[in-house]
Amino acid sequence: MTGYKRDELKQKKIGVLLGGLSAEREISLRTGTAALQALERLGYQVVAIDAGTDLPEQLREAEVEVAFIALHGRFGEDGRVQGLLEMLQIPYTGSGVLASSMAIDKVVTKQMLLYHELPTPGFDFMRPGDSGDSLFQRCKHLPLVVKPSREGSTIGISIARSREALRHGIDTAAALDGTVLVEEYIDGIELTVSVLNGQALPIIQIVPKEGFYDYQAKYTAGETKYLLPAPIDPLSYQRVQQAAVAACRALGCRGAARVDFMLREREFYCIEVNTIPGMTETSLLPKAARQAGIGFDELVEQILLDAGLDK
Repeated sequence: MTGYKRDELKQKKIGVLLGGLSAEREISLRTGTAALQALERLGYQVVAIDAGTDLPEQLREAEVEVAFIALHGRFGEDGRVQGLLEMLQIPYTGSGVLASSMAIDKVVTKQMLLYHELPTPGFDFMRPGDSGDSLFQRCKHLPLVVKPSREGSTIGISIARSREALRHGIDTAAALDGTVLVEEYIDGIELTVSVLNGQALPIIQIVPKEGFYDYQAKYTAGETKYLLPAPIDPLSYQRVQQAAVAACRALGCRGAARVDFMLREREFYCIEVNTIPGMTETSLLPKAARQAGIGFDELVEQILLDAGLDK
């Protein structure tokens, strides 16, 4: 059961789920506040819900009938809150339980991409209980990108150009998440493609000032240049957009998602899929939507209209 008519939703109490318990709480508060204000401007009955451990009680007390999920990272983007909403029979925005839980896990995402013959950088990984020393010994060729598998917003990510940096990167990532991904470093152009209800939006090229798109570059105004539409050759542009839609379809994503790529000499590599893209003043989904002629309020409403259960 998915999809509503606008007039039908105007009669329902919409709860914007924001904040939450993950390392991305501050970004979620910004995303949720922006979405809530847009829905208020559009005339919806809306309430903010800070998604803590008392979330079921909050939803009941506020009499929430439809949930707009504006949570990033764990407990919000990983299928857990989606599963809770399924149990409570409260329709919600975005991807369902399975798609969310797969996409948050970068290792599983890459395994799915390979199964569907979508290019992704070579990789190795360790799961909870595996030996960090063993992973370290298996990594023979530098540079490598080291990431906690189930964090977002580039939290805990590093580029290892030496054995010492690799060791430190694995230890740092493991402290954040027992699953650690070590990935081939692609020296190329960084691209991102937002996908809205199955349609690819214009591609953005990301050009950070310092050469690495880390947390500060992502969320500090002026730290990164965004080229929109990305100035790449037309064939690569088309192929990357098609791959973004295919990646979302492979994982079963719904609503809005964002797929990150690296492009090197006309060869592209899919890096990861984000099922709840940011909606802050520096976020990429609203920029791409605006380029496609979709204003911020309309974007939020399109996401809301796809709310449902059993996705």
